[in-house]
Amino acid sequence: MTIRLGAGGLTRAQLLAVARAGEEITIDESVIERLTFQRAAIEEMVSSGVPVYGVSTGFGSLATTFVAPDQRRALQRALIRSHAAGVGPEVEVEVVRAMMVSRLTTLCSGVTGVRPSTARAYADLINAQITPVVYEYGSLGCSGDLAPLAHVALALMGEGNVILANGARVGALEALTLAGLEPVELAEKEGLALLNGTDGMLGQLIMAIDDGERLLALADVSASLSIQALHGTDRVFIDELQALRPHVGQRVSAANLMALLAGSTIVNSHVGDTTQVQDAYSLRCAPQVHGAARDTFTHATRVADIELASSIDNPSVLADGSLSSNGNFHGAPLAYVLDFLAIAVADVASMSERRTDRLLDTHRNFGLPPFLAHQPGVDSGLMIAQYSQAAMVSEMKRLASPASVDSIPSSALQEDHVSMGWHAARKLRRSLEAFADVVAIEIVAASRAMALRAPLVASPATAAVVELVNEVTGGPGPDRWLSPELSAVGQLVRRGDILATARRFVDVR
Repeated sequence: MTIRLGAGGLTRAQLLAVARAGEEITIDESVIERLTFQRAAIEEMVSSGVPVYGVSTGFGSLATTFVAPDQRRALQRALIRSHAAGVGPEVEVEVVRAMMVSRLTTLCSGVTGVRPSTARAYADLINAQITPVVYEYGSLGCSGDLAPLAHVALALMGEGNVILANGARVGALEALTLAGLEPVELAEKEGLALLNGTDGMLGQLIMAIDDGERLLALADVSASLSIQALHGTDRVFIDELQALRPHVGQRVSAANLMALLAGSTIVNSHVGDTTQVQDAYSLRCAPQVHGAARDTFTHATRVADIELASSIDNPSVLADGSLSSNGNFHGAPLAYVLDFLAIAVADVASMSERRTDRLLDTHRNFGLPPFLAHQPGVDSGLMIAQYSQAAMVSEMKRLASPASVDSIPSSALQEDHVSMGWHAARKLRRSLEAFADVVAIEIVAASRAMALRAPLVASPATAAVVELVNEVTGGPGPDRWLSPELSAVGQLVRRGDILATARRFVDVR
């Protein structure tokens, strides 16, 4: 399937299809006409002799340095080469592709003044699945994701290193030649246009929303398993109670739990037990915490959609053909929500770990063996799995410390306040990776506990999940090497198999 980039830009789903599924993208002819018109304005400025930032001057604190006409294309090449200064580990291919797709949407908006041929060459790079090597450090989240985008632009020029679709690492010029593409010689303003955007932050936010929303739905599934295994009640999740505090996410989560617990003989087995007046917070308050996280993701989605529909460059070509300096490249709107999401997922993960700990503790697990061990004393069961889970939650709490409150001035104090949004995106990505494993370990523990509750029967949706998970792990039994089991369930989480299994019975939202 080829995705057409028209006047309305792209949706989040389309960006993900190109970034993660390798779909191709084509530029609509109406966009080409707009680019042609806006480029004419740049050409007029080039010939006017009037100093214009990014066209006939240097960059950053060198904005007052005039550049002679015969040096202006060299200026663009020098800009890309000097800004391709990233260091550290290489960034994931899907992140780079998401960043490229986002940048292409802005290039095609017309405000950047790039030539149609340059926009097409950028699309060709994406379609050929040539992924420039981008490094972890180099963006301060202001004036654009400068170093990451510069490494992409470097490849467009036939310089630097790239990753091919088969995973091979080659020089950019070799990759372009293999794909039948030509290096781009950048014209005036184009070097700046390729760098000055929040595309790395945005691409990672859109992927985080996609991953995080699925993990939050799965967190309701894992909670429903633990609630049953810990003799919890579903009474607290009824809509009449949730309506007393009608946050949207809370009501969705509570409805998920009610549906997931429907038909459970375990829940009904202890109705009227006077020793269980109220469940612990990690059971009873799951909708309030999971729901608050859901609402946080809803807010982040609104920000992402606005950003995806935005045209971010500096200076920008306006409708009348004038070129105007602005601050739209500042990453604060993205940085704030990226930090906010890291806080939310850390808290949901913390609640998941507390439920796991209850499953293993004989003082709180209503008759289950210590650590769900086969022969306690000889066997340690899932004792250390909970250690691993706790370690990841602790790391997620550290990653929840906001990057956006920091600012290190740069460019001789011309850029004296920066967003650190790229760093907020990077740590959120690591946090979501940990979150997937945290939920996986709760599901492993709860599935083992549910098997130990036999002959009591779980609800149909959760019974199917228990069967899937225990088939992969082996379920209750003597101690064995745990890491492969935890990893296997982590893969089930990431592939969506567990959520899909529950959704065969219940519409988990």
